[in-house]
Amino acid sequence: MVQPFLERLQQGPILCDGAMGTQLYARGIPFEHCFDELNLRNPGIVRGIHLDYIRAGAEIIETNTFGANRIRLAKHDLEDKVREINRRGAEIARECAGRSDQPVYVAGSVGPLGKPLMPYGSISTQSAYEAFREQIEGLIEGGVDLLILETFPDLREMEQAVAAAKAVAEVPIIAQMTFGEDGTTIRGDEPAGIVARLEELGVDIIGANCSVGSQPMLAVVEQMAAVSSTPLSAQPNAGFPAYIEGRFVYLSSPEYMAGYAKRMVEAGAVIVGGCCGTTPEHIARMRDAIQDLRPPELRRTTVTITFPEPPPLVAAPLREPTTLARKLGHEFVVTVEIDPPKGFNLGKVIPKLTELKESGVVDAVNIADSPRAQARMSAAAMATLVQNQLGMETILHVTCRHRNLVALHSELLGAHAMGVRNIFIVMGDPPRIGDYPDATAVSDIVPSGLIRLVKGFNQGVDMTGKPIEEPTSFFVGAAFDPGAENLDRELRVLDKKIDSGADFLLTQPVYDPEVIERVLRRIGEFPVPVIMGVLPLYNHRHADFLHHEVPGISIPDHVRQRLKEAGDDGLDMGIQLTHELLKAVRDYIHGAYVMPPFGRYDVVAEVARAVVTPMTLREM
Repeated sequence: MVQPFLERLQQGPILCDGAMGTQLYARGIPFEHCFDELNLRNPGIVRGIHLDYIRAGAEIIETNTFGANRIRLAKHDLEDKVREINRRGAEIARECAGRSDQPVYVAGSVGPLGKPLMPYGSISTQSAYEAFREQIEGLIEGGVDLLILETFPDLREMEQAVAAAKAVAEVPIIAQMTFGEDGTTIRGDEPAGIVARLEELGVDIIGANCSVGSQPMLAVVEQMAAVSSTPLSAQPNAGFPAYIEGRFVYLSSPEYMAGYAKRMVEAGAVIVGGCCGTTPEHIARMRDAIQDLRPPELRRTTVTITFPEPPPLVAAPLREPTTLARKLGHEFVVTVEIDPPKGFNLGKVIPKLTELKESGVVDAVNIADSPRAQARMSAAAMATLVQNQLGMETILHVTCRHRNLVALHSELLGAHAMGVRNIFIVMGDPPRIGDYPDATAVSDIVPSGLIRLVKGFNQGVDMTGKPIEEPTSFFVGAAFDPGAENLDRELRVLDKKIDSGADFLLTQPVYDPEVIERVLRRIGEFPVPVIMGVLPLYNHRHADFLHHEVPGISIPDHVRQRLKEAGDDGLDMGIQLTHELLKAVRDYIHGAYVMPPFGRYDVVAEVARAVVTPMTLREM
């Protein structure tokens, strides 16, 4: 009979296994594949890896379930197989442990959800808890001895995973956070603070894994050991990967990692193992290095821990208000949307924008970001060129769906460095409708979360509260669909965007004054200035297409009938209808966001001249 895990913990260091994903990759499984699904489709390959680690000397093997939660599995259309994948993963590991002539413990591997929690993401703490609980129930059904909650970057997410684990079963819990090279989590938490909170939660082992190699991991262990009365664990990566001859290769040798495993045990870790890039050979060398060691008794030092709060979202004035920011709310503004070219030459666009500039009726140019998920020139590059060549202020559209969080961070700071100040944050179109339908929709962050991040930039800090070199001066717009079929939901989302700090709103194209009036009956008045979307109709066929085939656009029957009756004069009628619409709603809105139909920029000037006057909004 295998000794209870927590009893074994008192007798000396325990060796955990190494990477599962790296070994699957080495066996020909591409990174894009759902590794967790192999528990069902190819259990033999998973079984072979477990047995290799057992032969190398691992006393703990982790189930192949790191990403087997509902949210991650949904990317592979496997969200209905959460319990089955986890149960089977545990059963495979349990079977392998039973083959060993030495005691082997099965740890149910639970990783983070893969998307940020609110307010930056769309996942509530309750949804996170439910996802973790569902996964853990499957692992317990499969017979795991303990749970290892690993590679968590966000302490708030770890809290939900621990709560779910404790609600499901009384098994030992290893809780491992992931730290960067600076020794803090992505949220800015330091090892001592992590220990304090995880001890409050009552986990059995506290540790760190992934993200960094052995040297920075040792520093984290040392900091934890200085304040912890709870056993510690450490599973570093095998350094950073290099891409050599078409394969990812990790550079830390087994001997190098074994030396650091010994030092980690001497520093206070009772469980050591490996994460990304480690192999059975690494584990075998670690076994030789630690088998005669005993970790020192942990002597907790009393410390006062202050957890960093998210940056307060105060309405700080912009250091350099844009022309748009100065005008909006005091004058009726007109902006025009333009799509970047599919190549890199702006030769056809610049003359059209020059004419609009000379007309004096346009206040800013909206630069769309991959509209309809089409592959086009960088919106940030185009915004910079328009500003530099024409001296026209731009509104840079920034989509959340097409870049991960790191890329968004750098894109925004780069745009600011190039002089872009007005930005419009929107979810973006799904790749499946565009030029590359198999491209990945990233969606690391929702628009309200990105607005909050940018407002943090304006206060000189990033998402984690860490300082950037100096504050930015972004003027931030958000999307609003006043004609949404589910207006209750749209207003709830709008509240989040306003709470996150949106300065103004751009709407979907509107064709009926009742759409705006319906919203105002619900909320009284708009909380921030609104620039209403205007897409003049070209003819009856254009109207029918938009109404019947484009999501988010509804055109009243009487409008389509008037266009039908106009016949060949459809564009003139479309301009007239736009004038009538703007006249009906301009007491409620603060500007018009004009989208030229079929590249007809002359229409923009005609629409703009009808609404732009020297009067203020109150005088209109």
